[in-house]
Amino acid sequence: MLNRTLLQFVTEPNRTLRCRGNMNTTVLCLEPRTSNLEPESGFTLIELLIVMSIMLILMALAVPQMLKVKKNANQVSAVQTMRTIGSAELSYASAYPGFGCPLSVLGGDPKTGAPTAQAAQLLPADLAAAGQKSGYTFTVTCGSKTTLNNQDVYNSVEITGVPQTVGKTGDNGYCSDENNVIKVDPTGGTNCTQSMQ
Repeated sequence: MLNRTLLQFVTEPNRTLRCRGNMNTTVLCLEPRTSNLEPESGFTLIELLIVMSIMLILMALAVPQMLKVKKNANQVSAVQTMRTIGSAELSYASAYPGFGCPLSVLGGDPKTGAPTAQAAQLLPADLAAAGQKSGYTFTVTCGSKTTLNNQDVYNSVEITGVPQTVGKTGDNGYCSDENNVIKVDPTGGTNCTQSMQ
């Protein structure tokens, strides 16, 4: 029985060893052959760096274009808001004596009751209260006035819309008067001398 060869399997974590030997000799263990063709899981550091570099290049190209598109959209919205405020002023002048001044007079909450000369409900309440929309700040400046029945009546008005941050939220400043003719200041201020194209 001493000369009999013992065949046993010794298991270790993640591998199986095949061992041979007898009682008088040391045990010889052979590891089974493993294939080196198994793919490794995960990404290498180089692969991750390449992907991150490509993403940064794409962002460097895309972000300025997105900001330019947003700035142009703000300017289009500003022109539309200038027209809306101008139309509200004309509606105010036909309903009440004179023009509405300041901008908050053109707003008001419809839930509070019927429109009045101090809350005409011609503009959305948030625009009339804050005077801001799409990166632009809008103001209504009173012009000449007369007194009618102990009340000031404004005969002229100037509407302005300027970017909150020139070059970022918009490039042009916009001005309008009681005739609702919009002019442009390409520097972003209120010195509007150019006609709308």
